[in-house]
Amino acid sequence: MIVFKNVKKTYPNGTDALNGVDIKIDDGEFVFITGPSGAGKSTMIRLLTCEDVPSEGKLTVDGTNLKRLSRRQIPKYRRKIGVVFQDFRLIPTLNVYDNVAFAMRVVGRGGREIKERVMAVLGIVGLEHKVSVFPEQLSGGEQQRVALARAIVNSPSIIIADEPTGNVDPEMSIEIMKLLSSINRNGITVVVVTHEQRLVRAFKKREIRLRYGKVEFDTAHDHEHDHKEKSSDKKDHHSDKEDHKKKHSHKEDKEDSEHD
Repeated sequence: MIVFKNVKKTYPNGTDALNGVDIKIDDGEFVFITGPSGAGKSTMIRLLTCEDVPSEGKLTVDGTNLKRLSRRQIPKYRRKIGVVFQDFRLIPTLNVYDNVAFAMRVVGRGGREIKERVMAVLGIVGLEHKVSVFPEQLSGGEQQRVALARAIVNSPSIIIADEPTGNVDPEMSIEIMKLLSSINRNGITVVVVTHEQRLVRAFKKREIRLRYGKVEFDTAHDHEHDHKEKSSDKKDHHSDKEDHKKKHSHKEDKEDSEHD
């Protein structure tokens, strides 16, 4: 679970990138983070990946207060997170296989385990036939799929995708989102930062919109509100029916009494 509790982030120049953010993302959720440039989306990612810390408030992931992590603890924490960037960030001198395998090698995984896992995730993203190809020989969509394979190869519990469709065509954008949705169905929490409202509308997931460092709206709250209103309507309807029954019963009793 990811919990932002009154999180504020103020930079040295006085800019409030985040200003009192309260968000709870449950395990296994799929969430879109949207908002205009400067809304605080990138700052939120930097806090989640421990590239920065909150100025005020509390940010916890699976109960761990990120602000209290030491430098030695941060690498271990980051292993539970897979990050997908807009610009792919593949290593140009490594082929597809080694780009994905690199993420396993840096955490000390062994040879046979690496081979089996890398081929498995390349199969998931449909690139098992491109193992020997280098990044410059791939299309933008293929590069992003390699980046996605690299993000999931260590079996993270959370995927953070920062504008993952920003450098691919509309058709491939849909394919990338379908892959992320498929990964989410396996119980992995997926947080996608995007400016593409067409994707938000198409995939109908929870949307948290930021503006001026604050949560402008959260569709999870809207759904809760709708549910409460429906429950209230049902109660009111049930109450009206009961009142009608009572009135009808009282009328019958009165008529019976007059007849007697």
